[in-house]
Amino acid sequence: MKVYKNLYVGDTVKRPDKIIRKLKKNKKLPKIYVLVYAGDKKHLEIYHSLMLQQWYYKENPPAILGIAGSKEEAFALIEKITQEAIDTTGQADLPAYLAADDPERYEKR
Repeated sequence: MKVYKNLYVGDTVKRPDKIIRKLKKNKKLPKIYVLVYAGDKKHLEIYHSLMLQQWYYKENPPAILGIAGSKEEAFALIEKITQEAIDTTGQADLPAYLAADDPERYEKR
């Protein structure tokens, strides 16, 4: 599982390093949502952390860009990323903005 170097973390999330460790070990975290890069569709998606328990995601782990304590907080993180992209580049092309920000650990497919 790839984790974005500059991981976006929601306000209600405590100890994000511990949460990432548990996600990598496929532990169940029912109160956590993750922002992932859907490489084939070239956009960001919000998944409930339990979705990562499915066999597909165990065999094809997504690139995690952020973690949030609720779905609303996950939407707020996407708003934050979008605003940063617009302020920096003048465009809302989130995959391009995130790839430019972290070229070593984030793949733009």
